[in-house]
Order: sequence, then structure tokens, then C-alpha cells
Amino acid sequence: MEAIVYNEFGGPEVLRHERIGKPEPRAGEVRVKVVAAGVNPLDYKRRYGWVEEFYPSVFPMVPGLEFAGVVDAVGEGATHVAVGDEVLGWTRTGAYAEYAIADDIVRKPAGLSFERAASLPVAGETAQRVLDLLRVKAGETLLVHGAAGVVGSVAVQLAVAAGITVIGTASLPNHDYLRALGAVAVEYGDGLAGRVLAVAPQGVDAVFDAAGQGVLPLSIELAGGSAERVVTIADPAAADHGVLFSGGGTDPAAIRAGLAEHARLAVEGRLQVRLGEVFALADAAKAQQLSESGHARGKLLIRP
Repeated sequence: MEAIVYNEFGGPEVLRHERIGKPEPRAGEVRVKVVAAGVNPLDYKRRYGWVEEFYPSVFPMVPGLEFAGVVDAVGEGATHVAVGDEVLGWTRTGAYAEYAIADDIVRKPAGLSFERAASLPVAGETAQRVLDLLRVKAGETLLVHGAAGVVGSVAVQLAVAAGITVIGTASLPNHDYLRALGAVAVEYGDGLAGRVLAVAPQGVDAVFDAAGQGVLPLSIELAGGSAERVVTIADPAAADHGVLFSGGGTDPAAIRAGLAEHARLAVEGRLQVRLGEVFALADAAKAQQLSESGHARGKLLIRP
């Protein structure tokens, strides 16, 4: 099969478009013919070797965490899906490939495109996990850094639907988008604290940092001086500030249940991920470069 592979840490140039052996499912797993794969910031961070503490690499590496596709083969004991089922979920072998092995999957609703399905697993699980860790509830105020990004925008939608007031930081061109999602939009950068306090004079109850732009000290200040209800998914300096860095869920059943719920909300039009560019497999390096630039407008996808 065709796949993107790298054998050392480095820049986009270490990515190779190669033919490798098709993986075989183990007990409880399935093999999926990938139709669309999501591109995430974690992909290039792993490629650089920046997050080995949380996500250790074993070479050769095929990048990619999430996908949507069609079940192609079923391992012994995997009775939850059958060959031919359309599914979405996570892969243990890498999604930048024609075929991937997975066990954390759910069926794709018929009205949901493969592209939109592939945009849900990482963003949905991450957003819900952090909201749960922050224990935000109806009537409280949540500050989301990087609110116009894929994870941030999903967090905004889930929080607003739960009756939470959301203040989202973003560049000015993204403010109309955030308002459409139900958030109060504020511009990031110098003077951010004053802009947040102008709309939330008492500060905020919790902070979700999806940007990783050195905003943790400010976040603690806005949350009343305590790091207890500040969580980041993007700032490796979290421990220096006593802030929790959240890197992934551990309960497969809960993860699958959450994914099924998010797919249901998406097909009903109640949870949307803004889609960006779609790249061919051979252009995976360009996709990661755009992801790393921070200038992608929407979810980046690869179609093997």
C-alpha cells in the first residue's frame, strides 16, 4: 500500500511517500480502507520529536491519528463492525496511508461525509475531555484560547450548548465566526487581560488553552489566581506554572461513546468543524507545513 513514512525526527523533508506492507488486524481490531485522514498539530510535533514524553515514537512512523473509511478486514473477536461498514475513529498504525488498523471506531452516520467524519475524532475527544477536566457547568464563564481553531471551535460549541458563557480569543478576521458559534470574541495579543475583563469584570471560572502561546500566567490571573481550573493541550511549559497538560483520554468505552455522540450531533447540524484544504497523500508534507504555520483556515485533511 502507499503511505507516508519517516525514520528520523526532523522537518517536513523527513516525510517519504513510499510503498509498504499492508497491516493485518490483531484480535479485536479491524483494518480500514482510509478515505480521509485528519491533519493535526500533534502530527508535526511528533515528527520533530517534541512530545516524546507523552507520545513515544517507534520508527518507521506513519503519521496521523484520525480517519474515516470503510472496514476492509476484521480481526478475531471484533464483532462490533463488519466488512463494508463505514466508520470513523483512531488508528494505532497511522492514518496517512491507504489502510490503517484501528479498534477505537464507531459507525459513520449515513448523512455525514467522510471529510466531516474524519474531522471529528481528535477535536471532539480533546474538547470534551478538557471541558470535563475543567468541570465547567451552566452559568459559568469559560475562556478559550485559540477558539477559532479546530479544537477550540468544537469546545466553544459544546460549552455553549451546555449553557456556559464562552469568551474566545482569536484574530479579528475570525470574530464573526466565533460570534456565529455563540462565543464572545476578543482579540489575542498585548492587552488581552483588559479586553477579557471588559466583558467579564469578575474574571472567568475556567480557562482552556488550545493555543499554546505563552498565555498560562495570564490565564491563572484571570481565573482568580489559581491554576486549578486552567488546562492546556498546547503549552509544554504547563508544569512550570502548575497547570495541567492534558494529552489524551484513557477510557476506550468513553472515547467511543463520545465519538458516536459527536457524529450524531454533526449529522444533525448541531456540531460543525470548519473544513480547510484537502491534500493528496503525496502532498502530506505541504499539509503539515500549513498546519505548522498556524494559518490554516479550517480542518486540514488528506485523501490517500
